[in-house]
Amino acid sequence: MPRFRTRRTRHRLAADAALTAVAAAFALPLVWLVLASVDGGAGLSVRTPSPVTSENFSAVLTDEITFTPMLNSLVLCGGATALTVACAALAAYPLSRFRSRLVRPYLLTVLFATCLPITAIMVPVYGLFVRVNLIDTMGGTILFLSAAQLPFVIWLMKNFMDAVPRTLEEAAWTDGAGWLRTLTGVVLPLMGPGVGVAAVYCFALMWGNFFVPFLLLLSPDQLPASVTVFTFFGNYGQVAYGQLAAFSILYSTPVVLLYALVSRRIGGGFALGGAVKG
Repeated sequence: MPRFRTRRTRHRLAADAALTAVAAAFALPLVWLVLASVDGGAGLSVRTPSPVTSENFSAVLTDEITFTPMLNSLVLCGGATALTVACAALAAYPLSRFRSRLVRPYLLTVLFATCLPITAIMVPVYGLFVRVNLIDTMGGTILFLSAAQLPFVIWLMKNFMDAVPRTLEEAAWTDGAGWLRTLTGVVLPLMGPGVGVAAVYCFALMWGNFFVPFLLLLSPDQLPASVTVFTFFGNYGQVAYGQLAAFSILYSTPVVLLYALVSRRIGGGFALGGAVKG
């Protein structure tokens, strides 16, 4: 028995050491990001800034570098997220509620679509956008970003929708509500965590997407912040590391705020609260 406890203790210590090493590997870049953002002579090494300065933030807080690109990112990612969640809800509702032999093949097809690398289809997409005059338009880029995220979000919404009791919909139908009214007034409010997860997932992935807006948007005044990060990479390998770190902190703020706003709702579970009683 003592040998078993000793062996289990060694395994636990080894697991803790491995997890600590992994955590340190993820934490080190974040530490560098914070320290470099307030260091006037920041480089690639992690060091204590001396003296601490706010010059890096002052340099990037301009319309050209931060404010206009961030606004473009909010319009681009916010619009694409809203469109994706709305279309996913409409697609997931019949998949969750109606029984058909075509549901499983359709879901497998959707799952296959999530495995396609986006870089493999960008050349024909670019050619198509040129032909239909959608190149260098915010609306066209929103449509493509939404279509790229839609397959996986349909799976997410369908799984959350399966957990909503059908008796609540039947009660709404008895009161004369149609399927659209039932979806928007009964099902979606009860699956708030699912909608929140889908929205955060879409927004975070689109917010960090560089390749798509880099190819589909050409005008400098329409470029999002994920593309204007090139501003800090100069010629001959020179990089403004301090300004890059300051911009990265500002760039990650909207995603962190979005998660903080919806985290309580995500962790709150389904608010069925006795609605199926009585």
